[in-house]
Amino acid sequence: MDSDCSADTTRGYGTRIYHVSDEPKSNLSKGRDSFDAQVGTSLVEFFNRNVTPYPTDVGAPAFDLVPVEKQKDIMLNVARLHARQEYDRIMSLVEILQKQANSIRRRLEITDAVHAARYQFQIYHNQIYWLAYDRRQECTILTALGPTDWSTGSPDHYEYMARVKWLGDYTWQEVNDKGEPINDGDVSYSG
Repeated sequence: MDSDCSADTTRGYGTRIYHVSDEPKSNLSKGRDSFDAQVGTSLVEFFNRNVTPYPTDVGAPAFDLVPVEKQKDIMLNVARLHARQEYDRIMSLVEILQKQANSIRRRLEITDAVHAARYQFQIYHNQIYWLAYDRRQECTILTALGPTDWSTGSPDHYEYMARVKWLGDYTWQEVNDKGEPINDGDVSYSG
């Protein structure tokens, strides 16, 4: 038992109650890196040098105060830069998705037009056909011959609308002379 504490065993079932004396004691909190400090006539308990961000010893290195407003401006500018980069990246992804959505919408339009067209031959996947409007019969037709494929010239009453290809997913896509997709930017689909 410490010399400045006394025990009272008269209360309870042998419970000891300790009383701390009012005398100043060195390092009351018993911290490893702490000590009590005398400031004027009062005792400051548990003064820990590691708690303060500023040096507390005479031999400590010199320091300058941090210009908080300047630091906040720098942090705000860096945050805006990174946020802008992320925003631009997301907007480029949105642009790509918009092109893909437009391409799919066009494929659906072409698919609907082909399914509404008349034709009387067997169609095959990955083959190229032509959508044309027959002015004589006033209807849309699907034909295997394009405007330059006829030996005597294309019929005068055919108005060619689009060169189309039947894809493996049963949709139709508008293609160019080489059979490559058109009107869908950099997006390419394989059928």
